[in-house]
Amino acid sequence: MADSKRKNKTPEQQQYEKFEQKYETKRPVLKNCIKAFFVGGFICMIGQLISYFYIYFFHFTEQTSSNPTTATVIFLSMLLTGFGIYDRLGQFAGAGSAVPVSGFGNSIISAAIEHRTEGFVLGVGGNIFKLAGSVILFGVFSAFVVALIKTIFIMMTGGF
Repeated sequence: MADSKRKNKTPEQQQYEKFEQKYETKRPVLKNCIKAFFVGGFICMIGQLISYFYIYFFHFTEQTSSNPTTATVIFLSMLLTGFGIYDRLGQFAGAGSAVPVSGFGNSIISAAIEHRTEGFVLGVGGNIFKLAGSVILFGVFSAFVVALIKTIFIMMTGGF
C-alpha cells in the first residue's frame, strides 16, 4: 500500500519526503510513555492516599470518600497550576498529568489565568470553561442518556 502511494508521487514530492525523513525530529515514544505512566500513577496514588485520609479521619466509607477525594485532587491541581508547578509537570509527563482528574482542574485554571488581564467577568468568567465546558457538557449529556436508557430498560422488564 505504501509503495503504491509512493509510485503516484512526483519526483519532487518523493525528494521532499526523503528530505523530511532525514531532518525530522525523532520522538522518544517509549520514554514518553514510561514517564506518563509513572507520573499518572503517582497522581492516582496521591488520590488514593487522600481517599484513605477521608476514610480514616472523617469515617467516610469507600464509596462516600470518592466525591471529596475528587474535589480535593482537582483543588490541589488548581493550586499547583496557579503556582506554575503543574505546568512544568505537564511538560515533563505529557498525558500522564492530563488524563487523571487533576488535568481537568488544570484546564479550567489555565484558561482563567490566560484571560485574567481582560477582567474578571469578560476575561475569567467568559473563558474559564473554554476547554472544560465541553467535558462538563458531554458528561452531563451522556449521564442523561444512560439514565434514560436504564429507565426504559427497567420499565420494559417490569422491575425496579
